[in-house]
Amino acid sequence: MSGADNQTSPPDLRLAGLAVAAWLTALAGLHLGPRSLLLVAGVAAVLTTCGALHLLDRLGRPRAAARRHGWIAVAVGLGVVCAGAATAARLAIRDAPPIRALAEQRALVTAEVVVRDDPRPIRSAGRPGMLLVSSELIRLTGPDGRRLHASVRLLVLATDPAWRGLLPGQRVTTEGRLGVPRGGDLTAAVLSTNDPPERHGASSWPQRAAGTLRAGLQRACAPLPDDPGGLLPGLIVGDTSRLPPSVEEDFQATGMTHLNAVSGSNVAIVVGAVLLLARWGRAGPWLAVGLCGVALVGFVILVRPSPSVVRAATMGAIGLAALAAGRPRAALPALAAAVTVLVLVDPELAGDPGFALSVLATGGLLLLAAPWRDGLRRRGVPPGLAEALAVPAAAQVACGPVVAGISGTVSLVAVPANLLAVPAIAPATVLGVLAAMVSPIWPPGAEFLAWLASWPAWWLVVIARQGARLPGGTLPWPGGVPGALLLTVVTVALLIAVRRPLVRRLVAVVGVASVLGALPVRLVFAGWPPPGWVVVVCAVGQGDAVVLPVAPGRAVVVDAGPEPGAVDGCLRRLGVREVPLLVVSHFHADHVGGVAGVFRGRRVGAVLTPSSTDPESGRDLVRAAATAGRSALLTTVAGARHPVGGVDLLVLGPPYPLAGTRSDPNNNSLVLRATVDGVRILLPGDAEAEEQHALLARAAPGHLRADVLKVAHHGSAYQDPGFLDAVRPAVALVPVGAGNTYGHPNPSLLARLNRGGARVLRTDTDGDLAAVRAGPGLAVARRGMPPGRQS
Repeated sequence: MSGADNQTSPPDLRLAGLAVAAWLTALAGLHLGPRSLLLVAGVAAVLTTCGALHLLDRLGRPRAAARRHGWIAVAVGLGVVCAGAATAARLAIRDAPPIRALAEQRALVTAEVVVRDDPRPIRSAGRPGMLLVSSELIRLTGPDGRRLHASVRLLVLATDPAWRGLLPGQRVTTEGRLGVPRGGDLTAAVLSTNDPPERHGASSWPQRAAGTLRAGLQRACAPLPDDPGGLLPGLIVGDTSRLPPSVEEDFQATGMTHLNAVSGSNVAIVVGAVLLLARWGRAGPWLAVGLCGVALVGFVILVRPSPSVVRAATMGAIGLAALAAGRPRAALPALAAAVTVLVLVDPELAGDPGFALSVLATGGLLLLAAPWRDGLRRRGVPPGLAEALAVPAAAQVACGPVVAGISGTVSLVAVPANLLAVPAIAPATVLGVLAAMVSPIWPPGAEFLAWLASWPAWWLVVIARQGARLPGGTLPWPGGVPGALLLTVVTVALLIAVRRPLVRRLVAVVGVASVLGALPVRLVFAGWPPPGWVVVVCAVGQGDAVVLPVAPGRAVVVDAGPEPGAVDGCLRRLGVREVPLLVVSHFHADHVGGVAGVFRGRRVGAVLTPSSTDPESGRDLVRAAATAGRSALLTTVAGARHPVGGVDLLVLGPPYPLAGTRSDPNNNSLVLRATVDGVRILLPGDAEAEEQHALLARAAPGHLRADVLKVAHHGSAYQDPGFLDAVRPAVALVPVGAGNTYGHPNPSLLARLNRGGARVLRTDTDGDLAAVRAGPGLAVARRGMPPGRQS
């Protein structure tokens, strides 16, 4: 077969049905449970058997199309049966009654576990220093002394800093309180502990070697400036412990966050560098593949063989398999086979966004990059430039639906930002890997190599920073599965439309009209704070802090976030020197933990609190701050009005004390309606469905209507649809922490707000948020910087 024939032959998708069916079945099973999944697998087994018998009956007949469709049906059925059985078995182990009963009782237990991945800090957990440790349970001792032996996944939430130094594979024992997991994965229980771990022996030699090399890389990067010095370990080995929050926010806004985690692209760069050297040395195909395999194993050891790294290495090995076979078309069947095997071995991967992005990026490169590159070359684009344009565009198009489903936005700067980043990624990665490898034997040489790598890393930081500040760089999009499916349909339609000029023009017109229709509120960028602002929601992590302007340098503050530094930084950026009134919606730590930051260097006239004092620890914290700051401590009730200069505060709720709800402190939050410069702003604290329903039942028509809604409880799922319909906001601002473990904000809630015509912004992706009075209408602005990173 000639080269031309190879280029025009269709992709080999024979195993695609098997992989997709296995993937979707495992994903559904994580939410359905073992019984429903076994029923689906049984039905699929019957249908697959019938299809196979029918196919065997047709093998001797000349209808090739019918046989091909029959093989596809059998492959899909096999995928459902195999994934259903494998996932159901793992779910049955996860839901073992003894452990589930202890979790539901929130029992105090002693657990012996094996650490599965690096402990990672939860910056917005509401408790400073909290670590999330993914682990495998070995033995559990209950409060009655009874021992349970089980191999299930356990998520440890630890506060003691001794957990920070653990390596994957380390065996430890700790005492803590069990809790029920969120669901949607294979985690059997959550263990909360304040104790240090008791170590048993050491981790494996690959993990110790990886720890030595990673520590050496951090030492080599220590003399560098914060931004490139913090980015390099993340770019090379996925270590983001030193990555400044500002850089992380900028990378998220520009669709470059995949560079901060080990992925198939890292593997491809390292293996590609070895392959170039092998070809330069005139090594044969098998020797070149062998050298690349050694480099692949070494890279996995360097970045630690965690599940995400093994996944990335598997995707990188697909290219090696195709190269060794001398058949580029074998890459797609290899990808499908790899997806199937990985999902059967670990069904939890089916619900992992990182897995989806790795698979989709690899598939996009295999299916789209080469045709687009060749099309550009036929139109006169130089080969190098055509490759540089096609690769990031293909990866971004393939990953776009998943990113949109996760973030609820579509980035307009992702493709050009990733295109500009391409020349810097390979040199930064290769130089960084070399720095890590030589760090144990030649530290000065490692520092020199890290200094060389810092220049391309600096370029990446510049691209992300400038891209994040472009006006309208991201557009709102429905979140969750509906948003992902919608963008998938739009993407496929656009890919088909570009082949026909008339359809291309129609799609362009419809797309522009849809974008304009989705932006009833303008986005403005005019410095910080923006002129005419009427409310600012501060990015304080997983917590609330809202600022209402009274006069230059003076503002009303509602809630104070989880820690003092974040709210203090937000108020400094706004130039607030005096707070005539601080309102506390309720006493949970994520709303009052930072109260000392409001008082830091400012005069606070009075502190307004609800009549409910639960929890008492939060109440005591607020009282202590008010006493130290010599501020009046006031209590308010529904119907009270508190005017402060141009800010008019009306207390709408709670209409009466609520008890026996899912969370009584949340459902006794103060619900405020603030009016600033004619703009009505609703601040419902953490009010959940019960309090929202009570407000709706007692409110007069139009009483809850507001132009701006601070979304309750960080966008949780516990919202009353009728309440949202009654508010009908033009702007919805969501204070939420990045990487929180609560599933906030809820994708369905964001989608509902978008469908209602609201312009939705969130602090975990957009930083500080402001609603601005712009003539007769409203605009929104975002600062795009995380808390505490002001200049």
